[in-house]
Amino acid sequence: MESFNTAPVASIIFLFTIVTSIYAFNDHQLFGKFMLHPYSVAKGNKLYTFITSGLIHADWMHLFFNMFTFFFFAFQLERMIGHWQFGLLYFLGLVLSDIPTVFRHKDHFGYNSLGASGAISAVLFSYILFQPLSLIGVMFIPMPAIIFGVLYLFYCMYMSKRSMDNINHDAHFFGALTGLILTVILVPGIMPHFIGQLASIWQ
Repeated sequence: MESFNTAPVASIIFLFTIVTSIYAFNDHQLFGKFMLHPYSVAKGNKLYTFITSGLIHADWMHLFFNMFTFFFFAFQLERMIGHWQFGLLYFLGLVLSDIPTVFRHKDHFGYNSLGASGAISAVLFSYILFQPLSLIGVMFIPMPAIIFGVLYLFYCMYMSKRSMDNINHDAHFFGALTGLILTVILVPGIMPHFIGQLASIWQ
């Protein structure tokens, strides 16, 4: 209840995404309708899937990993950035992170994409601007958020070029950039704050 009072937008997104994803696991028609299909979107059809594709996930592990990340960063971020600012960042994170995917796969009829990873990357990187020295655990190894962020961006670029798995690394990368850029626009003084946090290491 406290989370809903202090971070209502994140709470609604969190619950709605879980419920919609679980429902879609058992409704293949809805699952197919909600997926982002770049071939169709590039022709002006199914534009709504920029949003709905972020409400469904491929499987339980995909859903758990995204919501686990969301839980640890989104609620804190909404308290720091503001309610409508958080909602706008998440919404634009969903849309803008998928636009490069549409351009890249506009001629690939069999390609689909789904999941909230782009928006969650936007949330995570916005959080990093507020708390660059906070620790983020990766494979049980804690590291400063700023170090994680740099490694994450390089990893996404590398994996995107290889295209060796079924993960949309482009959405992760451009979602992260969306989070950084929008936070700078929405929060006056965030860059001096970010630089000051980093400078405190040597003080």
